[in-house]
Amino acid sequence: MNTSRLYSLFFHGSLVKRISIGLVLGLLLAIIAPSLQSVLGFNLAEKAGFLGKVFVRSLRAVAPILVFLLVISAIANKKIGTQSNMKAVVVLYLLGTFLAALTAVLFSFAFPTEIALQTQENSLSPPSEVSQVLGTLVLNVVDNPINALFNANFIGILSWAIGLGVVLRHASDTTKNVMNDLSEGVSKIVHFIISFAPIGVFGLVAETLADKGLGALLDYVRLLCVLIGAMLFTAFVVNPILVYWKTRRNPYPLIWTCVRESGLTAFFTRSSAANIPVNMELAKRLNLNEDTYSVSIPLGASINMAGAAITITVLTLAAVHTLGVEVSFPTALLLSVVASVCACGASGVAGGSLLLIPLACSLFGISNDIAAQVMGVGFIIGVLQDSAETALNSSTDVVFTAAVCISEEEAQKS
Repeated sequence: MNTSRLYSLFFHGSLVKRISIGLVLGLLLAIIAPSLQSVLGFNLAEKAGFLGKVFVRSLRAVAPILVFLLVISAIANKKIGTQSNMKAVVVLYLLGTFLAALTAVLFSFAFPTEIALQTQENSLSPPSEVSQVLGTLVLNVVDNPINALFNANFIGILSWAIGLGVVLRHASDTTKNVMNDLSEGVSKIVHFIISFAPIGVFGLVAETLADKGLGALLDYVRLLCVLIGAMLFTAFVVNPILVYWKTRRNPYPLIWTCVRESGLTAFFTRSSAANIPVNMELAKRLNLNEDTYSVSIPLGASINMAGAAITITVLTLAAVHTLGVEVSFPTALLLSVVASVCACGASGVAGGSLLLIPLACSLFGISNDIAAQVMGVGFIIGVLQDSAETALNSSTDVVFTAAVCISEEEAQKS
């Protein structure tokens, strides 16, 4: 195969097919790397992980500036009388997160799971009250704009971008065109970075399997089945019901497209924030309203956390079952509400939802020492749990945004 055909295979055509090739190659490298280690003197799969780190770092680097410029441009250039439909999107985000937590409660009651709690040291400092989570969200809104960009605080970035966008609606056309050109320029950089997704996935898969493998997960098969089962049920049953309620059309073509093109990359990047550029590209290809998705996608990376709500609920109830604590359904329903609120405060980084487990455990009088051990279990199974959680969170951002946009288009036609 000549160089041009190889380049075309890896950088053109279906992104999903190219990512699948990268996944398979990464898996094969992880399998053969141990046998090559005696010859090379190092584990080739671990070294390949550098490619994955570069890809994820690139996405995280471009995401804050992309969101900042895109939101300013979209609002500043918004024509008077057009609607962004953000209220409807936020309602779907919050309702979807609550129903995901409720699904996790039902799964945990149907398949009670116990875990081996062992004493572990943990230096993490989880929040102790729901008010602390909400307070952090408020402080993020009023964060210094430079600091928000530097730390990828998307709530702060959104608040400043919306404010500047509203003010710049009264600016000259030249200024608006400059903002539009800047957002287009950054979007082209994002498109270039995403074209390297197959190489990034190749490195991420190789390193993950070389580091932990799947053997470490065997002791927690039942817990993982409950967790991932609840996430799959949410993705393919709960979300479609919400989409059908909003659009009155078959939801599965949209669901499958979002899971395949957004969920797949999110599964390997394990960061909702890093997957924002991917979701922006997907929303653009779906011909969604830019006034809507330019705000809803980055907002969803912060508050649309169905997967996080499931993780918090399932692991908390696993601890409850292990300790033999009696739980009434009303109490479990209250847990769904608390888990939903906590999930909205989870950071958009790998393992962010685990920090909020002690808060949920406090509802049942479980001490922070025991809760920290539950967090430790979460980090052990994180190789699959966090990947599936992020895939659900991120793909649902596009699903609900698309549902609202489609609903609005149908309303305008009628």
